[in-house]
Amino acid sequence: MAKIIVVDETRCLGCNTCLIQCAMAHTDAAGLAEAIRDGAKLQPRLRVKPSGRFGAPLLCRHCEDAPCIGACKKKLITRASPDGPVLLDSEHCTGCRLCMRACPFGVIEVSRKGKVMVKCDLCIRRLEAGELPACVAGCPTGALKFVKLDDSLRQKRREDLRQAKQLAHAEKADGPDKV
Repeated sequence: MAKIIVVDETRCLGCNTCLIQCAMAHTDAAGLAEAIRDGAKLQPRLRVKPSGRFGAPLLCRHCEDAPCIGACKKKLITRASPDGPVLLDSEHCTGCRLCMRACPFGVIEVSRKGKVMVKCDLCIRRLEAGELPACVAGCPTGALKFVKLDDSLRQKRREDLRQAKQLAHAEKADGPDKV
C-alpha cells in the first residue's frame, strides 16, 4: 500500500530541521559541517511556508494522477510502481520547467546546481534501506508522519488536487496582475 508524508500544522514550529535533514539526505557529504566546508550546494526538496503562528512544510504530494508526469516531454518523471513515489530524473533533465508549471502545489523547483529541476523523492534511497524519509525522521516535534494512504486520505488528496487545479486555472484566467 502507498505511503505519504502528512503534516500536522499544529505541531510544526517552523524550525526548518526538515529542510536541513532533506538537504543532507541528498548530498554525499558525511555531515553538515563537511558540506558547508566543502561548499556543497545543499538543496532541500521541500519548503516551510508561513502558516498560523509558525509554519508548515510544503512538499510533493506524489499525486495518484500526477500532472507533472504527463507534462514532462522527455518522460523523465515516472513512478516505478502504482504505489511508488513520483520520481524525477534530474541527471537527464533539461530544465524546461513544464513540470513546474503543471504541479498544482508548486513544489517542483529549479536546482541550485544548475538549470535542472528537483522535487521530493520521499528519500527513495532511505526507503529502499528500510528508513523513514529524512524530513520525517528528523522532525523534532513529530509534525511530519509517514503514513499508509487509506481511502479517506485518497479522497482528501483528490479534493486538494481539484482545488489546486481550480485555483491555478482561475489565476491564469485573471492574469498575473489580478491575483
